[in-house]
Amino acid sequence: MNAIFIILGALIVAVGGYRWYAGYIDRKVIESDPNRVTPAKMYMDGVDFMPTPKNVLFGYQFKSIAGAGPVVGSIIALQWGWLPALLWLFLGVLFIGWVHDYVAGMVSLRSDGLSLGGLSYKLISPRARLILLSFVYFYLLLLAGAFGGVIAGALVRLQSGPLALVILALAGVLAGQMIYRWRVNILLMTVICVAIALIGIELGKRFPAQLFLGAAVAGNKFTWGLFAVVFCFISAVLPIWRFALPLNYVAFYIVMFGLVGGILGIVVGGFSVQAPAYTQFVIPIGPLWPILFVTIACGAISGWHSMVSTSGTCRQLESECDAKPVLAGSMFTEMVLGVVALMTAAAAIPFTQYKELMKAGPAAVFATGLSNLMSKVGLPIDYGKTMATVIIIVLALTVMQLVLRFMKIAAIELVGDYSPFLRNNTVATFIAAVLVLLLVQTGWWQYLWILFGGANQLLASLALLVASVWLLSQGKKATFALVPMWFMFVTTIAALLYTSYNLLSKVLTGQVKAVTGQTLLEATVGNGLMGLVALFLVVAALILLADGIKAIRRHQTPTLKPGEMPAGGGGE
Repeated sequence: MNAIFIILGALIVAVGGYRWYAGYIDRKVIESDPNRVTPAKMYMDGVDFMPTPKNVLFGYQFKSIAGAGPVVGSIIALQWGWLPALLWLFLGVLFIGWVHDYVAGMVSLRSDGLSLGGLSYKLISPRARLILLSFVYFYLLLLAGAFGGVIAGALVRLQSGPLALVILALAGVLAGQMIYRWRVNILLMTVICVAIALIGIELGKRFPAQLFLGAAVAGNKFTWGLFAVVFCFISAVLPIWRFALPLNYVAFYIVMFGLVGGILGIVVGGFSVQAPAYTQFVIPIGPLWPILFVTIACGAISGWHSMVSTSGTCRQLESECDAKPVLAGSMFTEMVLGVVALMTAAAAIPFTQYKELMKAGPAAVFATGLSNLMSKVGLPIDYGKTMATVIIIVLALTVMQLVLRFMKIAAIELVGDYSPFLRNNTVATFIAAVLVLLLVQTGWWQYLWILFGGANQLLASLALLVASVWLLSQGKKATFALVPMWFMFVTTIAALLYTSYNLLSKVLTGQVKAVTGQTLLEATVGNGLMGLVALFLVVAALILLADGIKAIRRHQTPTLKPGEMPAGGGGE
């Protein structure tokens, strides 16, 4: 099959789903109101609450939710064949993913910008807040560990990335200064800062990391794990307008260049899908159900998006009517990115080469495949590989920097009342950074990815649970959110239990094997830590589900008006 038909299918799903399904829910169920004051205007503080134009906010939201998820997940899932991965991307985003992102965001928007913890306290129970915050903290730890592992592996193999990333970060800082301090026209700022970032990619190609650090240091996994954590720590402690928001905005254009370049390469090059449509039900990381549905998270549905929307984006929306294009629009766009990533592995390289490159990680697959696609529109292979490396790493760094920010918020909300020392932003962020670095160094990236995906989808089901309770409390239809919630909950509980059993059984029976770059002790610690975290997440989710079901029943029970008798009752 020609890959162009698959890309066209993705565009049809994205445009059709956004225009008709999302449009219907926005108009008829949520009833967005441009006259309602948003939290960004009500509580503007220049740090977390900041009215932002929807065009800028779309770039921030897309880059924040996409991360490396739709790229890495789609490439890993090709091991089952391209057809199961494609069907999950299409059906997941159409019936579950955008619903989750949009409705979770609207709940926060109409609840004074409350995070998931505050929403669970308000809508479900006080205990739910404590459990959810604990769940979120360990979920975020897995998320940062998974993305940190991807970054470290990519930079070890592709040494042209570090300098390009540093220059991109400087372009982001300049963008923040220009738009928020110097009040420069946004178009002029965009041209200047994106041009600097593109020049940085060329400089990164010319001056690889080993020239500055030496081959031993530049080829060490710990070096780049530490680089990623320090980079994200700086971002997490700075005001969001100073670094995270403008960096995401500038990086958005680099990602779009890669996305558009990949699509044009498929069109011009006439690539046919080389990978098999289906391989087998069980692959080394597990069976198609439930593992596929947590391997591809971002692009189909992702709990991370509810974290970004409630703790970040919805505190910056200028108008309720911006929610649909920013929240739902970003999710549909992310699905297209996931499909393009799938085609970089399934069509742009032979399947035998894909299996060989996977030994080095999905970043190597993506860089090779995307550079092959972009070469068809005139971009040199070496420049294309550097750009692809920067894209996947900056996607992962975008998520990691927000993860540390959210881990800080969760820690302060969770234990800040008991320990004033931990209420300090810098201290809470530093502790989170140390834990992330430990997990990056000891965990194997494929297991980390599956556990992150399971926790991620479980968080998505819990966010849909909170949203469903809110919808019922407002007297609105909730079936479109409740059905996806149950599917994701059952699937992800099964995936986490399956993976946790594999990890802990290896530790208990002494069958742990170290992978490249690990000692046996590190592998044992990593397997044990990952397995226990997965078990904790399952228990926490079951408690939250029980409380959520009680809240649903409470809102489904009709409230009697004064003097009104229950149905079937009577009196003399």
